[in-house]
Amino acid sequence: MDQLALLFVLLLGAVISVPVGDRFGLPAPVLMTLLGILLAVADFVPNVDIPPGLILPVLLPPLLYAAVRRTSWRQFAANKRPIFLLAVALVFVTTFSVAAVAHSVVPGLSVAAAVALGALVAPPDPVAATAVAGQLGLPRRLVSILEGEGLFNDVTAIVLYHVAIAAVVSGEFHAGEAVLQFVLSAVVALVVGVALGWGANKLLELLGDATLQISLTLLVPFAAYVLAEELHGSGVLAVLTCALFLAEYAADPDDVVSRLAGHAFWDIVDTLVTGVAFGLIGLELHNAIRTASGRWGEMLGWAAVVAAVVIGVRLLWLLPAGWLARKMHALRDVDEEIPMSWRETVVMWWSGMRGVASVALALAIPLHVDDGSAFPARDEIVFIAFGVIMTTLVLQGLTLPWIVRRLGVRADTEREKEYERELAVRAARAAKRRLREIEEVEELPEEVSEQLLRRAFEIGVRISPHIAEDERREGHEQRVRRLKRVRRIQGEMMSAARHEVLAARSETGADPEIVDRVLRQLDVRSLR
Repeated sequence: MDQLALLFVLLLGAVISVPVGDRFGLPAPVLMTLLGILLAVADFVPNVDIPPGLILPVLLPPLLYAAVRRTSWRQFAANKRPIFLLAVALVFVTTFSVAAVAHSVVPGLSVAAAVALGALVAPPDPVAATAVAGQLGLPRRLVSILEGEGLFNDVTAIVLYHVAIAAVVSGEFHAGEAVLQFVLSAVVALVVGVALGWGANKLLELLGDATLQISLTLLVPFAAYVLAEELHGSGVLAVLTCALFLAEYAADPDDVVSRLAGHAFWDIVDTLVTGVAFGLIGLELHNAIRTASGRWGEMLGWAAVVAAVVIGVRLLWLLPAGWLARKMHALRDVDEEIPMSWRETVVMWWSGMRGVASVALALAIPLHVDDGSAFPARDEIVFIAFGVIMTTLVLQGLTLPWIVRRLGVRADTEREKEYERELAVRAARAAKRRLREIEEVEELPEEVSEQLLRRAFEIGVRISPHIAEDERREGHEQRVRRLKRVRRIQGEMMSAARHEVLAARSETGADPEIVDRVLRQLDVRSLR
């Protein structure tokens, strides 16, 4: 098997792992990691030869962009306090806790190298956490916190990592310069993200065509990451800022085709890239195994100690942080998404799985420092990092569904339905408002006006039938049954039309481009 065949195996696994995970209640990213491990130990599978410096720029931008599409800037702003406690404060605490322990137990590990180890294992993976959380039906407030933590903690961890690596390589460290670098990195990233987001928004308006618009959205996250990194900013923060800007300002409510196609496209990208990313985590295990030659017991002990620190610090931080957040929530009466019970806190604790960023940072550690000598304890750092990743990703990922079921932490479906009803009412009222505005400037026949008014009401009822009164709901259900019948017949008519047009594609002298254009018009009409 060569590298290209291995890539296709990972892509196929990414597709198959989703229904298999749904069938057995297991997270697809964890299944892909296990597949990668099986491939890594197979003799016929080649070692993965990917430059470590390409892993983050190639995998992170599309994953971050796809994740941001499911959220909004206002959701982050509303939950800024718990996100800060997890994505910034907890990353610092974890980094220096791991550094202190690793420096004391691993011989030859300098303080700066220990900080680099702490930084690369500190951030939980956003893709693993949200994939698992979404599949388990957790409360929306927990999913919001996990999404916010996972998306922003890489910013803090990667900057800390680069500062620590620079200190090891150069042999010098200046606290003032490190703080300045941290601030400048964030400022540059924000400027790049906003500028690219604004420019991309203008380009989307000019392009018009859905295919070109979606193609641009694929390029934008990579451009934001690379440009920010070239300017010594945070590529991760630049992608997040750009994606949030586009999510906020680039949405056209009437561009139905682009929105449907965009969602489908990014769902595909998210599935495939996530599968490849976590498959690579398992495949890269051979790097860690190679470094442990002859020292398995000793290095497994170090990895176990560091993994215990990473998991323990998260719990010790979440318990008081959750209590404090609930107290402040009660005193200030603010609308923040916080864990409301110890059970939810335990689920959040066990959701701290490490993943793609940790692997990339571990493999990107330089082989040598400026004076030509070997990077101190590099093999030990790589092995410990993979030990932590495998422990948190596989152990926690496989047991989290069981813990969620045992603790009974589930989403508040009644609250979600109530919010759905509110949106349905708002949608119906907006349609009625617009109808009245049109009636003021256009004279409509009474029967047409009544029919349009009824359709305005049905807009809301179709979204949430519970907003209608019993009598009107029964009438609506009868109309829905009639509408379904009409749509079924219309669907068969449209199917016959599509078959006829598609058959024309094989006729002598047919122009495939014209046939495809007509077929696309029929497809779009079928969506309405």
